[in-house]
Amino acid sequence: MKNEKKNCSEEHLLFLKKRRRKLILIWSLRVGILALILGLWELSTSLGWADAFLVSSPSRIARTIGSLYTEGTLFYHIGTTLWETLVGFVIAVALGYGIALALWWSETVRKVLEPYIVVLNALPKIALGPLIIIWFGTGSPAILFMTVLVGLIVAIMHMLSAFIATDKNKLLLLKSMGAGKVQILTKLVIPSSLPSFISMLKVNVGMAWIGSIMGEYIVSRAGLGYLIVYGGQVFKLDLVMASTFLLCVLAAGMYFLVVLLEKVLVKNAES
Repeated sequence: MKNEKKNCSEEHLLFLKKRRRKLILIWSLRVGILALILGLWELSTSLGWADAFLVSSPSRIARTIGSLYTEGTLFYHIGTTLWETLVGFVIAVALGYGIALALWWSETVRKVLEPYIVVLNALPKIALGPLIIIWFGTGSPAILFMTVLVGLIVAIMHMLSAFIATDKNKLLLLKSMGAGKVQILTKLVIPSSLPSFISMLKVNVGMAWIGSIMGEYIVSRAGLGYLIVYGGQVFKLDLVMASTFLLCVLAAGMYFLVVLLEKVLVKNAES
């Protein structure tokens, strides 16, 4: 570390110091805002400004999560939803990326299928709920199908737009040098679409959670979506809020994993 400081100029060290301070400030503000919201929420319910039965409170949410843990069902429900979301996310991303490549490869196929993709994207997926139940039953396959369906079209459209938007001058240069379509794809199109790929992953994190919870709303016997539905039916709003809080934590964790992947991919691309 000392050797690195010796090799850096004073201006660079000052820049790193300012950047570190800015990062600390950002995280301090993030934590401070969250603490303020939770504090005001707890205070408003304890003083009777808001009905704790209707809006719950941080302390009631914590007790509900503790009760689920004591009953031994907390990690079962979390694991069920997390498994369905992760598997659906991976399938949607991989399948969407592959289809986008195929559509980029053949302009004719792309022009034929593009209207259908747009229509499928506009279709409210929840409308397919009854059909999904008939096709896949009331288990995890139906929820996985819903998760993939929600994220697949987003992945296709996102990546296809990125592939088509490849720099035309660079394409002409490679073609003039005798590069084939495979070489153009691997040397130019895929590397240049890396920022869009990361962006698509970030968007699909949210879509995967939407799809899995939507699926659990329709057909589920376990999972956080099931707890939300059950809590609403029996007016256990603490259970609804606790499940929603857990969803926020899990979604945020998944998003930060994508951010870490972004740093690794960008670092490898630059090296």
